[in-house]
Amino acid sequence: MDLLDDDSGNTPEFSVSELSGAVKRVIEGEFGHVRVKGEVGRVSRPRSGHIYLDLKDDRSVIAGIVWKGVAARLETQPEEGMEVVATGRLTTFPGQSKYQIVIEDIRPAGLGALMAMLEKRKALLQAEGLFDASRKRPLPYLPEVIGVVTSPSGAVIRDILHRLRDRFPRKVLIWPVAVQGQNCAPEVVRAIEGFNALSPGGALPRPDLLIVARGGGSVEDLWGFNEEAVARAAAASQIPLISAVGHETDTTLIDFVSDRRAPTPTAAAEMAVPVRMELLSWTGEAGVRMTRAMGQRIEVRSQRLRDLSRALPRAETLLDQPRQRLDLLGDRLPRALIRGTEQRRVALSDVAGALRPSLLTRVIAHGRESLGRRTDRLSLRPIEREIAQGRDRLATLSRRLEESATRRLDDPARKLDGLSRLLETLSYKGTLARGYAVVRSAEGTILTHKAAAQNASGLEIEFSDGRFTLGGKARTKRKDTPAPEQGSLL
Repeated sequence: MDLLDDDSGNTPEFSVSELSGAVKRVIEGEFGHVRVKGEVGRVSRPRSGHIYLDLKDDRSVIAGIVWKGVAARLETQPEEGMEVVATGRLTTFPGQSKYQIVIEDIRPAGLGALMAMLEKRKALLQAEGLFDASRKRPLPYLPEVIGVVTSPSGAVIRDILHRLRDRFPRKVLIWPVAVQGQNCAPEVVRAIEGFNALSPGGALPRPDLLIVARGGGSVEDLWGFNEEAVARAAAASQIPLISAVGHETDTTLIDFVSDRRAPTPTAAAEMAVPVRMELLSWTGEAGVRMTRAMGQRIEVRSQRLRDLSRALPRAETLLDQPRQRLDLLGDRLPRALIRGTEQRRVALSDVAGALRPSLLTRVIAHGRESLGRRTDRLSLRPIEREIAQGRDRLATLSRRLEESATRRLDDPARKLDGLSRLLETLSYKGTLARGYAVVRSAEGTILTHKAAAQNASGLEIEFSDGRFTLGGKARTKRKDTPAPEQGSLL
């Protein structure tokens, strides 16, 4: 039939909504649940919590949506560039005249996709500097409390506790988590953040060291520790953290951001604490070495002190010369006092002779004669004025002369009087007055020893009030007999 001759009058009319509903029913009834393999394109996460994305291959694109409740339960969050297998139902969105798939589950399309996603996350975190060695903290040498994030029912926790008990028993806090499956990553994140939120010195002590541990397994089993949230929580931990996930050949993202990676959970316990017996042995040896070193040092110092003491003079010899010098000066003191007194007496006589009244009289008489000679050449009034001034100056000079003479006479007199009293004090006469006596032989020699007195032919004893003789002939007393320098005082 010719299309131009087609009679459109019998064609039914549909509203837009009716036609969109019919298309929706056909698509949903024809396809139902489907599994679609493709690459994740654009990914959008609005504030509503839903996820909008595109699934594409080299020729076509299908819009996809993950509702908020389903998105929270997904084991693998979609990322741009991932190759995935999405399971859901095909439907339409009449508001925009397009069809889309409502995704109920999404998984990576094989191991290659997982590794590609892991490499992408690793490159992102490395670019942010979370793998730098400079940000890794040193482990405490001997932590008081150790926090362990692992499953409480596995062999891992038993191995860690057994190893800690053998090496150095410590307090251990266990935060139970799922170590695989979709709950693994959020529970590990909460455990790390929970340990860091504890207050130091609180009722529940804050750990000094954290261990995140799990036994070996496949990539899928360990995938929870490759999640970006786990890696960022480990990097943000203020408590030093040891990653002990899997066996030695297993590598997860948390290993790169942790402060230290242990090949096994048992090795993590060995890193956490030293061996107690080795520490005790080392401290014992160090104590012995310290005691030996101190003994040797004290012995060396003692020997040095003995050597120095032998080089020092004796205390008695240090005082011999000062004693001898004191005796010599004591012997010279009386003569020096007498000689000083005589010198000051002579000086006083010279000063007194220069201030005789006759000298002043001659000066005044000479002045009067000079004044008389000048009187004839001068008028009376100036002369009288000059005479008055001269008298005033004469009176002033006379007064100053008298004061000066008085001072010059008084000072030597006081000094002479003091020296006289000192002479009387130091004179041997004063000593005799206190009950002592001077013993001389008949020839006048002063006797200072008992043997000399016994051998003398006669003795002359002088007291404060006179002398008398024992045996022999009395010696004629001279009037100017000098005072003895040395003698025997009885």
